[in-house]
Amino acid sequence: MSGAGEEVFMRRAIDLARGAAGTTAANPPVGCVIVAEGEIVGEAATAKSGRPHAEEQALAMAGIKARGATAYVTMEPCGARSSGARSCAEALANAGVARVVYSASNPDHLSAGRGPGKLRAGGVAVESGVLAAETHALYAGFIAAVRGRM
Repeated sequence: MSGAGEEVFMRRAIDLARGAAGTTAANPPVGCVIVAEGEIVGEAATAKSGRPHAEEQALAMAGIKARGATAYVTMEPCGARSSGARSCAEALANAGVARVVYSASNPDHLSAGRGPGKLRAGGVAVESGVLAAETHALYAGFIAAVRGRM
């Protein structure tokens, strides 16, 4: 897909994340858009109080249409969950998503490259940094808080 097309779907994910800002408790507000054959088949933002995660909700909306699709996510999918539940990276790979494009990295120990690593291990293509300048302000406070705990 062209860079312009990538940006359209990532901008939609950013809009979803911005709409959830301030409502997701300790979790960051994440937006996820799942696209199959150029059409949005699932989209969501992190729910109030931080769960379910955006990816889980978007996958539920997409259903079987997620197989072979591309997921545009504003922050790297988690690689582990504090609850012990399946990570978003595992959920995306298990759903058969072919590609994940994310904007911002997540320094939290449950993420910090773990999600992209699990995706790649599951055969999912991963790209990062799409519209990173636009998500910088959205995640600056969250990232500073995580780094302050490190």
